[in-house]
Amino acid sequence: MSINSNYTLFNEIKRLNGPIYKVCFEAPPHIVSDGLWGGHDNGRRPMKSFLTLFELQLIIIFALTQICSFLLKPLRLPQFLPQMIAGLILGVSFELKPMDTYMDKLFPYGTHDVISSISSLGMMFFVFINGVQMDFSLITRTGKKAWIISIIGFSVPLCVLFIPLLTLPGKVEAIQKIDGGNGILVAMLTHSLSTFGTIASLLSELQIQNSELGRLSLSSALVCDILTAIIQSNIVVLVTSPDSTTLLRNLFLLYILIVLIPLVCRPIMFWIIKRTPEGRPVKDSYLYVIISMVFVFGILSVKINQEFAIGAFILGLSVPEGPPLGSALVKKLQFFCTTFFLPIFVTTCVLKADFSMDVSSSVMVYTGLAVLVTHLVKMTACFITALCCKMPVTDALCISLILNTKGVIEVGIYSSAFDDQIINRKTFGMMMISIMIIATIVHWSVKLLYDPSRKYAGYQKRNMMGLKRNSELRILVTLQKQNHISAATNFLDLCCPTQEKPITVDVLHVIELVGRALPLFIHHRLQRQASGSTSSKSYSDNVILAFDIYEHDNQNAVSINTYTAISPPNLMFEDVCNLALDKVATIIILPFHIRWSSDGEVESDDKKVLRALNRRVLEIAPCSVGILVTRANSMQKPTSIKSEYSTTRLAIIYLGGNDDDEEVLCLAKRAMNNPKINLVVYRLIAKENIEELEEFMVIGDEMLEEFKHAENVRYQEVFTKNGSQTASFLREIVNEHDFFIVGRRHETQSPQTDGLAEWSEFPELGAIGDFLASPDLNSSASVLVVQQQLSRTNDLKGWIL
Repeated sequence: MSINSNYTLFNEIKRLNGPIYKVCFEAPPHIVSDGLWGGHDNGRRPMKSFLTLFELQLIIIFALTQICSFLLKPLRLPQFLPQMIAGLILGVSFELKPMDTYMDKLFPYGTHDVISSISSLGMMFFVFINGVQMDFSLITRTGKKAWIISIIGFSVPLCVLFIPLLTLPGKVEAIQKIDGGNGILVAMLTHSLSTFGTIASLLSELQIQNSELGRLSLSSALVCDILTAIIQSNIVVLVTSPDSTTLLRNLFLLYILIVLIPLVCRPIMFWIIKRTPEGRPVKDSYLYVIISMVFVFGILSVKINQEFAIGAFILGLSVPEGPPLGSALVKKLQFFCTTFFLPIFVTTCVLKADFSMDVSSSVMVYTGLAVLVTHLVKMTACFITALCCKMPVTDALCISLILNTKGVIEVGIYSSAFDDQIINRKTFGMMMISIMIIATIVHWSVKLLYDPSRKYAGYQKRNMMGLKRNSELRILVTLQKQNHISAATNFLDLCCPTQEKPITVDVLHVIELVGRALPLFIHHRLQRQASGSTSSKSYSDNVILAFDIYEHDNQNAVSINTYTAISPPNLMFEDVCNLALDKVATIIILPFHIRWSSDGEVESDDKKVLRALNRRVLEIAPCSVGILVTRANSMQKPTSIKSEYSTTRLAIIYLGGNDDDEEVLCLAKRAMNNPKINLVVYRLIAKENIEELEEFMVIGDEMLEEFKHAENVRYQEVFTKNGSQTASFLREIVNEHDFFIVGRRHETQSPQTDGLAEWSEFPELGAIGDFLASPDLNSSASVLVVQQQLSRTNDLKGWIL
């Protein structure tokens, strides 16, 4: 039997015996072609050249993947599923008579190995990146809950499912003879695992890796993945070694590899970090050396009968996670691995499967039952264990689902098992179907069941107005950059902390998560108590030092706790709101995303992180929120609050009729007790609505009575007809003050601001706040925009989606 050479890359192919073929081709093979109109004499035609055909296949796979992704986007499926469906479509096309001729020309015999081998680089680097993003030291710091859930969730299904293997060995052996492989055993083993990379990808897509459930799931997956890698590598050595001498040699070399890579490579990594100046990127030459080491250790792994990715995984674990080195490697390889080669790898893996399912086949039935029972047992074990750990029922169900999910890692495992002839094509096809079904069920179920924002629903009112007189004020200050520190401490001075009116400040330093998979939350006071030293290196040394000094300068009046949250930019709001909820904060102070110089030039603009953070916090915060707009030299003026003989000119813009304005007055009442503050309260009154607002003005007068009679407060009523007159008035006074406090007046219309909102560039600042923050005013004054806690219903799900 021979294969038509027109549908291959070779000159001739003859089938000799079973799956063995005699292949004839020219050496060296045709890599590039001579074009569409050339190559007929020398054979360098496009469809007979490896590189040209490979490029054409990449275009087809990429286009089909993108089409599937676009069409399936409304279903909100896992990101890798369109890649598998593209492979399924191409695989089915080979079986369709009208399409098989074209598919044989596009994917001729001999090209599958080429594209699979090249795209396998994407899988190898994906495993390497997962190792880089893991914090291996977290194994020693992970709580008991993660260890218990992980170990029980892994061991119980194996113990339960190995019972029939031990009690009915003859029946299992007969089924495996029909199967021609070990499909049932592979199904039970692999579906009992929880892989870190798969779970990290799922939580990232669902945007819950920053939640309590996400952190626990990642910790459990980390424990399971490390234990599985150790067990699997030892089993591979035992199974593949033909004699005791080879067994001992491979075991010895395996442990040499496990010990040698961290002992030799990790110090080299720290040397690279030490040689990199702070704030500067790592040199590309260092990165290329590390990437070359991935290939070297992959080859060494194959030499001792291990998977080529095991060396890359160990090397990844040896890389210090996070910036500068870990983040640089992730950024360098992210596009090459995740975006380009990995989707091709997934598609070509599915392309190899046989989806002609025979329902009557005992092998298919028993393999399907093994998969189903494994997942049911694993889910039950994880669910009961989570309940015993005093988790809520919904959270326990969600974590059992998350730890059962499957993804790209499992596709690679089954592809490797198929290539090693451990399972056949039909079993491989069934495993691919099981991955798609399980991933979809878990993705939809967790998205439906788990809502991190539900903890804020029905939460009690926490705002300035609700505080009793002379009671402690709890403030959460959020920072991202060093220049936010001085602005935050100046605001704290405005709150006039004293022994009679103390304030408690929780300072949260938010850092973008890069080069790590596990979000990190650090309580620095507890960290120092645990280490017994204040000299341990921290992510937020400058922040800690600045606020320690501030606390020392305000003894018995200010109590400060500092925290660091390292998380994805789109989930930083969870850290802020969770901490505000836990610490019963009254108000959250957020930095504005733009920093202007005195001449109106933009010095920094962090729209991607800070603006998204501010807008999310404004929506779901469990207390009041203030956005602090700071100009570059406003804190360097001689009228600084901290100057011994100077005063700060503070202005309050009050319109009335809104909770935000009442919150502003509460802050002003605290500021008026500071003798170094000259306070001016401007009350803007609409001319045309005086008669209609007489009743309200009586109520307003009651709130403003204290300001009207205070010696160090100047109270002024300003009559304005519309937003244009308000803008003119603000232009007149803007350079007379160092600091403004205004209300955001969310979704409230008033004659005084009529027309201002239409020109508003930043709605999160409100109409007046946006106008005062405009660089067109050439002002050096800071602005604090305050929003009182929003009233919410119990259903907040729509805000988070």
